[in-house]
Amino acid sequence: MTTDADVDVVLPCLNEAAALPWVLARIPAGWRALVVDNGSADGSAQLARSLGATVVEEPRRGFGAACHAGLLAATAEIVCFCDCDASLDPALLVPFVREVRSGEADLVLGRRRPRTRSAWPAHARAGNLALARLLRRRTGLRLHDLGPLRAARREPLLALGLTDRRSGYPLQMVVRAADAGWRITEHDVPYLPRTGTSKVTGTWLGTWQAVRDMSRVLADGRGVR
Repeated sequence: MTTDADVDVVLPCLNEAAALPWVLARIPAGWRALVVDNGSADGSAQLARSLGATVVEEPRRGFGAACHAGLLAATAEIVCFCDCDASLDPALLVPFVREVRSGEADLVLGRRRPRTRSAWPAHARAGNLALARLLRRRTGLRLHDLGPLRAARREPLLALGLTDRRSGYPLQMVVRAADAGWRITEHDVPYLPRTGTSKVTGTWLGTWQAVRDMSRVLADGRGVR
């Protein structure tokens, strides 16, 4: 399927029916929402279709699996990524896309700034900080966050050859982009309490598993698990 949309927004989705109406209503006009259903049991896929989104089915569980399925399904020149849990407003991607399109940056990332204490649990924040420090040692990039809100051109993203299909996918993207000499920028974005329970960092165990996945990415010479 082809599209003349200016931008495709990849929205990995696992049981996010409660958040979908808010998220999809905030997709900028002219952009296409690609909701990647990762095996939802709450009717997320059907709801997304009814709200005008394009739904991509990805039966293999994993955040990276869902993100990459969306990237493969995208056809627009610029692809964005955003969580589908209403913690991040996809309208915030507009200046990110402008920066990529103008050639000022190759990859633009959102640095999450929690609006409430509950928006970003202490254990998840600590894990993210530790990984940002490891990333700095590995690449020299002075980033503060490895958050899911980001924008880049589709073809160069595909050329990175991303292989992680778990929680390490966002980090692998940054590591490989840095190794390829990309210009990477970071901008503050408000981070809201998510709707529902996090599948990745909602618990200490989930955070530990995510950190483990990402640490494996950093331990490899090319950022490959």
